[in-house]
Amino acid sequence: MTHAGSYDVIIIGSGAGGGTLAHKLAPSGKSILLLERGEHLPRESTNWDPEALFKQGAYKTKEEWVDKDGEPFAPSTYYRVGGNTKVYGAALMRMREDDFGAVSHYDGVSPAWPISYDRLEPYYTEAECLYHVHGKAGADPTAPPRSEEFPYPPVPHDDRIERLARDLRGLGHNPFPLPMGVRLNEDEDPNGPFLLRELYRALGHEAFDGYPDLTAMKADAETICLKPALQHDNVTLRTGAYAERLETDASGRTVTTVVVQTDEGTERIAGDIIVSACGAINSAALLLRSASDQHPSGLANRSDQLGRNYMAHNNAAMLALSKEPNPTRFQKTLGLNDFYYGAEDIDYPLGHIQMLGKSNAVQLSTEAPRLTPDMALDQMAKRALDFWLTTEDLPDPDNRVLIGDDGQIYLHYTPNNTTPHEELKARLKGMLGRLGCQDRLIPCSFYLGKDIPLAGVAHQVGTCRFGADPETSVLDVNCKAHDLDNLYVVDGSFFASNTGVNPALTIMANALRIGDHLLDRLKVNRARRKQPRVA
Repeated sequence: MTHAGSYDVIIIGSGAGGGTLAHKLAPSGKSILLLERGEHLPRESTNWDPEALFKQGAYKTKEEWVDKDGEPFAPSTYYRVGGNTKVYGAALMRMREDDFGAVSHYDGVSPAWPISYDRLEPYYTEAECLYHVHGKAGADPTAPPRSEEFPYPPVPHDDRIERLARDLRGLGHNPFPLPMGVRLNEDEDPNGPFLLRELYRALGHEAFDGYPDLTAMKADAETICLKPALQHDNVTLRTGAYAERLETDASGRTVTTVVVQTDEGTERIAGDIIVSACGAINSAALLLRSASDQHPSGLANRSDQLGRNYMAHNNAAMLALSKEPNPTRFQKTLGLNDFYYGAEDIDYPLGHIQMLGKSNAVQLSTEAPRLTPDMALDQMAKRALDFWLTTEDLPDPDNRVLIGDDGQIYLHYTPNNTTPHEELKARLKGMLGRLGCQDRLIPCSFYLGKDIPLAGVAHQVGTCRFGADPETSVLDVNCKAHDLDNLYVVDGSFFASNTGVNPALTIMANALRIGDHLLDRLKVNRARRKQPRVA
């Protein structure tokens, strides 16, 4: 075992939380170490090869987890620099203002957060600027108040999606431009061409949702945050570095060391502030693996809430067949939240609808019977309109992450609040005939969407929830572990509830909020070190 140097801050994980936090702290001059268990995702032709991605599972982890029935499964997660943002769909939405309070649902109550929307609003604004979010204020009637307009105008609809928007408005609905994190040449030249669409037209299919990005147009954590952060000499990134456990001092109050496994063996790295940003499942697993005499049930687990309350949304990817061809090249530009809080005849929330990236024949072949002709799949793809439906699932202490004696991850999950999800599907299906589509919806599991199975962990949150009461939460309002002086968690683990929108922007905004807190704390620590010792 080797002993590495000591750092002011060690961040474990380089995705939406860890990468954003590193970007925030980088100008401080403090020594910052990022530990990433994976490697850089290579920029290569496979990035846009649907056969490799959707049939062969390129770039996904090869590890297996175990479900509540003892059956192994392959999680759809990516251990890469930039984390899961390397393949995410970059729909970056704020939580609704009411989501921060208690909300009654069909299956129970979604609990209130310990902070209000106002506390996070400035950081939403900062995150939208950082991640190049394109949108239009006021277009979504459920959207929360904003202090500033979106930093960039909406990504324009292709013709078929513009007609869909018009048809929805004709039915009395309020479709809105989906807030998207993309870097476009026309951001600097509003009169310039929409190059992303032209690129996909040349490619022959859209390569966005579920694809890595060869062009660096997608606003992922590596492109947006890590590359600029690593221009600072005080920031170091180590790849292939798996954080196995955390060790504390004799009091159990301070984490002193991160035990790291690399190809060269075991290392022990010291840090003044330790931040776990491994994702909700792996952060919980890391703290559970760090059990000790002082923390016998896992680090920061006095409340017995560590690993519990896992949430991942009730999600479904659904395909509708347009009666006319859909030659759209960038489809993910429209959202609909008219059912977010319910409907005229339903007094509980149903959820959110948005467009997905345009499907292609190779993706559809993963769903079709084995002998389906290629021509039929191609014709189906040419008329496909792809929708993503999200309904909130509720925190349940029995939906949890556990660790076996050998470190094996067990993920126990029973879906809840599913009735509203079925109702949301029915509402969309009931509109299709008036939207120029055939009157049916087809589930699409190539996005892990067919009522997303357990392996679909892209929206994982809740395993280290934050709160004011250390008896019922793992983290305090600054996402510091109640039981430790220097341990923070800045991925989706802190969520008290899951809301009905994608969690990525909230994770990013919260990382910026915690970054400000840590910058203040680092200044205090520096001042204390300068004080003369008393003899």
